[in-house]
Amino acid sequence: MIPSLQGLAALPSVFLLSALLARWLSRRRAGTLALLDHPNARSLHQVAVPRSGGLAVCGALALMLAWYWLSGVGNGGSWHWAPGPAPLWWIAAAALPVALVSLFDDFGHVSRRLRFAVHLGAALTLLAGGLAWDTLDLPGMDWPLPFALAAPLSVLYVVWMVNLYNFMDGMDGFAGGMAVCGFAALALLGWHGGDPAFALAAAGIAAAAAGFLVSNFPPARIFLGDLGSSTFGLLAAGFSLWGAHQRLFPLWVAALAFSPFIVDATWTLMRRIMCGERIWEAHRSHHYQRLVLAGWGHRKTVLRAYALMAAAAACAVAAPRLTAPEQWLLLLAWAIIYLLVHVRVGLAERQGSTAS
Repeated sequence: MIPSLQGLAALPSVFLLSALLARWLSRRRAGTLALLDHPNARSLHQVAVPRSGGLAVCGALALMLAWYWLSGVGNGGSWHWAPGPAPLWWIAAAALPVALVSLFDDFGHVSRRLRFAVHLGAALTLLAGGLAWDTLDLPGMDWPLPFALAAPLSVLYVVWMVNLYNFMDGMDGFAGGMAVCGFAALALLGWHGGDPAFALAAAGIAAAAAGFLVSNFPPARIFLGDLGSSTFGLLAAGFSLWGAHQRLFPLWVAALAFSPFIVDATWTLMRRIMCGERIWEAHRSHHYQRLVLAGWGHRKTVLRAYALMAAAAACAVAAPRLTAPEQWLLLLAWAIIYLLVHVRVGLAERQGSTAS
């Protein structure tokens, strides 16, 4: 088992490396690593901003993986090679091709078919590693799913998480904040569940996201880019399946931790499909985009979003210790909260149009 004290000592290094790399990359506006993000029809920013922040995050995560690979304490306190938990390496194997194709997409256009094929391959990699949505574990329910149903559900879940995180990465400090809150919640759930290896890995991702957030908080000096957002999405899917597989928490609890992104992206996608819109085209109809356009601005919108993310994360951490009826009440409460958020966004838009 990974020594918890050593792991906790490594987290500041992950944070610091991510922060320093993000700061360095944000200053290379004229260099090849700048990968400038020029405003387009979907953008909320007005000037070109480097979108190379994913390199900083992935560099910090590589440090964490190297620590897992090399560190460990054997019997009697002697050092020995310890590669870490197997699911972590299946997740890393799935994340690598997603990161590479996303990096190529940051440098230039990559076809939707190629991106989908890589995302599908990553989902199948997790499935091969035993990280599958194989149980319907809603409150009070624990029903095993046959492989014929578990396999497509798992693939759909992974592919959607990768893409929705990319869709939601459109505002300063937004995706980084969701990664901090979501993975911090998973870390606490893993710690409470008695799995420090899982907890420290999730905490490492949160630390890398927090380091990047130093340069990404509005006004952002650097963006995640497809590399960072797609990697975060794959990691969110992989870690939630890993934790559910280890019985650290039900899958719906992990979904609750990331629900500010899941609900907005899914709601927006379904609305666009019902309206007959071309869902593959750029748009600015997510709730957070509508609030910024209504006059709230990046800072006010993201701070309100952080409060929502922190509340969802806190409820996710508390949920496993509730009774089944209390868990259903919690889910109902969050359904009402998101309905009220939708209503509030519409009200903000009407107020903004009246003021203008």
